[in-house]
Amino acid sequence: MSEPPEQLNQFRLDGQVALVTGASRGIGEHIALGLAAAGADVAVTARSNEALQAVASKIRSLGKRSVAVPGDITDSAFVNRLADRVCEELGSLNIWVSNAGGTDDPAPRAVADLDDSQWDHQLDLNLRAVFTGARAAARVMPDNTTIINISSVAGSRPSPRNAPYAAAKAGVDSLTASLSLELAPRRIRVNAVAPGPIPTEVFMEFFDATEDDLPRLAEDLQVPLGRLGRPEDIANAVLFLASPAAAWITGQVLAVDGGPRR
Repeated sequence: MSEPPEQLNQFRLDGQVALVTGASRGIGEHIALGLAAAGADVAVTARSNEALQAVASKIRSLGKRSVAVPGDITDSAFVNRLADRVCEELGSLNIWVSNAGGTDDPAPRAVADLDDSQWDHQLDLNLRAVFTGARAAARVMPDNTTIINISSVAGSRPSPRNAPYAAAKAGVDSLTASLSLELAPRRIRVNAVAPGPIPTEVFMEFFDATEDDLPRLAEDLQVPLGRLGRPEDIANAVLFLASPAAAWITGQVLAVDGGPRR
């Protein structure tokens, strides 16, 4: 069997070490497994230790090293310890993926019905954690590495009854652009992936939906490609941005959303 073309090797991550936050399920789990399948050793973090250990076990079954570090990504002291531990146990840190986000309370609410704690929680989890993650990553990463933030198409369009989340994701997009310029002298690339509608647990609760509702939701949400997204759609985009194939891409927000709305 002939060797694959050299261009295809640009999508490999052999010898790289990645960290994925919010990696115990859903999109984060798929990102972590995708990076491992491409050749990276992958550290994972989330609040749920049991689920996190299961993901780390799957990574090891692919022949890659993994370390699972449970904790609260909104705690900046924990984030700094996390970065140090990954370097100590896996030898380096080349790819940081800030995926953790969403909300513990997915009920849709108008702005007038929000209290301060609900607003603060959304900003802490969806924006502040991205900032503290990038700061910790930049402190320990060598040059010629990459940071990838998981944003949302909600950050670039109106999102009624979901305003704090959308505002936080708009902040992620802006932060991504600013970081890309600040870190460019070190050749640390900073990009974001903005998922469209993906039927995660939070999505299903927000829309009060079941599996049977998904085809109708794709139509109601006017997805041009005719279906809702899948976690692997986002994982594939992250894999591309993390790879040498994206070596000349930084400061971008890649929408993975099934096409632009009319």
